[in-house]
Amino acid sequence: MLASKYPDLITMTLSNIFTMRLIGNKTHGDLAEIAIAEFINQYMYDFRSIHVGKDLYRAKSHEEDIKIINEITKAEFPVSLKAYGDGPLQLSTDKDFQMFPRLEREKGDITGKANVRAIFDDPAFSVFRQINVLPLIYDEKKQRCNILVFDYDKAQAQTARIVREDAGRGRKHSVFRFYDEADDYVCEVRYGDAAANALQRGLWTHTKNGLKYFDSVTSGWIDYSHNLVLVKLFSHALVSSSAGHETALEKIKEDIVRLKQKAGLRK
Repeated sequence: MLASKYPDLITMTLSNIFTMRLIGNKTHGDLAEIAIAEFINQYMYDFRSIHVGKDLYRAKSHEEDIKIINEITKAEFPVSLKAYGDGPLQLSTDKDFQMFPRLEREKGDITGKANVRAIFDDPAFSVFRQINVLPLIYDEKKQRCNILVFDYDKAQAQTARIVREDAGRGRKHSVFRFYDEADDYVCEVRYGDAAANALQRGLWTHTKNGLKYFDSVTSGWIDYSHNLVLVKLFSHALVSSSAGHETALEKIKEDIVRLKQKAGLRK
């Protein structure tokens, strides 16, 4: 709703986030977390957000980067931010390594509604129902981005078979791929034991191959542009004092007020 009503605010924020890729390929991911948390606090009335931070990861019961609180109902829900290119997308690291071993217990392909349902109902797949992932997807060549949300309910309802595909064709480890009745890709569970890194395990999908299992928060692709002034601001801030930062922060707060007034926001 906010994306369609205030597209300029969304485009501005995403442009600033993806500008951080000019500093480093992985820089934008961590900064996206604090950016989206602040976006919610500044522009989404009746909601506030808290950045959880990486240091609390091991103690968290859910994979989450930010926590969103409804100020009216006081309901809280965790959100995991993912800033990925258009293609493979990790939905869960499965850090307790439960999904792959559970699928390995089955002999051969898993077919039939009852058998597939039994997999999704298994405690090993509880993460499939619990995770709230907000993927910020970018196409760097075309300088466009999209906020896509994976439809877990639809994926679960329409999965018709689960197939093990062994290593090969560029894959080091086996994967279990989920397909619907049209034989279209839904998602996959990658191999990875305790010694594997996060990219070798967990629940994955693909924003191109599995597009029909996503809903776009931004109503499709939106163009973004690099904010080179922001890069200069960062470089200068790193070699200036907190006194200078406080002065700059006051100016930025004034600009946020201006943006709210321009958009007609009451927050």
